[in-house]
Amino acid sequence: MCNLSCQRREAENGEQKRELETLGCRKPTDAQTDARSFLSEEMIAEFKAAFDMFDTDGGGDISTKELGTVMRMLGQNPTREELDAIIEEVDEDGSGTIDFEEFLVMMVQQLKEDQAGKTEEELSECFRVFDKNADGYIDREEFAEIIRSTGESVTEDEIDELLKDGDKNSDGMLDFDEFLKMMENVQ
Repeated sequence: MCNLSCQRREAENGEQKRELETLGCRKPTDAQTDARSFLSEEMIAEFKAAFDMFDTDGGGDISTKELGTVMRMLGQNPTREELDAIIEEVDEDGSGTIDFEEFLVMMVQQLKEDQAGKTEEELSECFRVFDKNADGYIDREEFAEIIRSTGESVTEDEIDELLKDGDKNSDGMLDFDEFLKMMENVQ
């Protein structure tokens, strides 16, 4: 889409520049560049997949109304006030929509805030709550219950894949250290 870079250089008046920006050919902001450097390629791909699910017209942006749903799907839990503040901060042109680069900036901000707020003690309490039978492990059924409680439609295969990703010793369960590592990767 950005094969218009030559045209950008030739765009002499503000109207042509705005038109090119509308087509998605803006130079990334420092915040957008920083966001990409903070995230792994895997996380960017995960965020892109979630973003694309809500970009129903394929136009490269999502409405602010849909943003809360996307964030909840990705494990974030913004309040309405937080969501409004985030949207105001990242929706640079005030269009009421968020493009993918703006979305990445927003997600990195949320991840950093969440990471700063979750101590190992808090995560230990979460682990105890999730470990329903108090055996020191989150087994497959407990894990599936956690995933389903998010309200998102998730297949059994997706649950198995998520568990496998976190289960470093391949015993079919998450111990506390594996849970901590998984939570670090989410954040």
